[in-house]
Amino acid sequence: MSTPQSTPVFANYINGEWTAVNKTFESRNPANTDEVVGLFAKGTAADMQAAASAAQAALAGWAGMPAPARGNILYKAAEILEKKFDQLGAEMTREEGKTLPEAKGEVRRAINIFRYFAGEGSRMDGVMVPSERERVHVFAMRKPIGVVGLVTPWNFPIAIPAWKMAPALICGNTVIVKPASVSPLCAWRLVEALHEAGIPKGVINFVAGSGGELGAALVNAPEVKAISFTGSNEVGNWIHAEASKRRIRIQLEMGGKNPTIVLGDADLKSAVENVANASFFSTGQKCTATSRAIVEDAIYDEFLAALIERTKKLTVGDGMTAGIDIGPCVDQGALDTCLKYIDIGTKESGAPVCGGKRLTGGAYDKGFFIEPTIFAGVEPSHRIAQEEIFGPVLAVIRAKDFDDAMRIANDIPYGLSSSIQTSNLSRAMDYIYRAEAGLLTVNLPSAGVEYQLPFGGTKDSSFGPKEQGPAAFDFYSDFKTVYLKY
Repeated sequence: MSTPQSTPVFANYINGEWTAVNKTFESRNPANTDEVVGLFAKGTAADMQAAASAAQAALAGWAGMPAPARGNILYKAAEILEKKFDQLGAEMTREEGKTLPEAKGEVRRAINIFRYFAGEGSRMDGVMVPSERERVHVFAMRKPIGVVGLVTPWNFPIAIPAWKMAPALICGNTVIVKPASVSPLCAWRLVEALHEAGIPKGVINFVAGSGGELGAALVNAPEVKAISFTGSNEVGNWIHAEASKRRIRIQLEMGGKNPTIVLGDADLKSAVENVANASFFSTGQKCTATSRAIVEDAIYDEFLAALIERTKKLTVGDGMTAGIDIGPCVDQGALDTCLKYIDIGTKESGAPVCGGKRLTGGAYDKGFFIEPTIFAGVEPSHRIAQEEIFGPVLAVIRAKDFDDAMRIANDIPYGLSSSIQTSNLSRAMDYIYRAEAGLLTVNLPSAGVEYQLPFGGTKDSSFGPKEQGPAAFDFYSDFKTVYLKY
């Protein structure tokens, strides 16, 4: 596979400037690996240190700017992104593989996130309470943390960078973004929009490249006072260990093995649609995707048959093509992981009842395409019911009743998202209070969140304060408490 001479080259952004490009790495279309989406500057540890120094130098000026003025820059950036809406959606589909409607929905969400946090600049809250002492006025005001490092994943390549960047910036922090090497273009476009909106130099910095080299340089840069990371448990645990040595603030969003409980009183058609959506859309490459359907015995056979029928109607292909439901896996490694777990599941539970094969022939040969796959008769102890796969592979587990379903759902190291399908209000409320996950849905897919609410998991899925909504301020700001005698 060669790289055409016309392939665009994307530089790193440090101290308000697009830096010189020496070595590069490719971003290829996972639906058609003949297409190179772009060449990206391969940053070094020295580049990361330069970004940290620039961010530190810019901190006082940015933190001293009134929060509503910082918000105005986010508003301008949102308008710039709005004008490039169709372009950004197409670029995401070509780079990450999700279908064009899904990509456009994510671009819309990123724009809305920028606008939401831009507005928060005029509502930055604090604490004011009466003092016990006469003629003493007491209050607490928010202050930024300092230089913040953001390490973002490939599966939501514009929404997750946006929901980290926007609250960090509105709180007065300066930022270094290290995007996933598989899909760096969307985060690059956010930085480009902020540059065009007139953000002061050094406030936002972008360094792409090797996760190992750049991650270590970012975590160990003395200027960096906080790290927000979304990605695998393996890397998150490494960041936790390294960052804790310097006692810097850390926020980790990691894996999930998310259940959807289907009770006998559920609306069958709705339950099937919700499970199919949460399990297979975006090729199952969501941290909140359903990977375990825990079905009450009374409806198990009927539900499984209907789910297989619905899944067989899903169309897999290039996400730029109209009528496609599921795009490719993001790269060869992701495809190999799915195939490995399909082999494991076959040995544990028998052959899949639906799917299970890599798609080949014609255009499929140029991409990382796989059939949406369902295993039935899975035991809760099986590896495909315990380990994160991060692809369109679903384990269907039989439960005796509601209590048994709750036991199975909670008996997992992870606790990110969880869903229940039921028409029984009491069962829904029992579930809400008993489910061990940070994000719960009732009669909806387990995947799909809104930016104005806290987001994050529990147990091994997350560490540190929640993301998004007003809760984002808990990570990106601190309090300065004042006692004033008058």
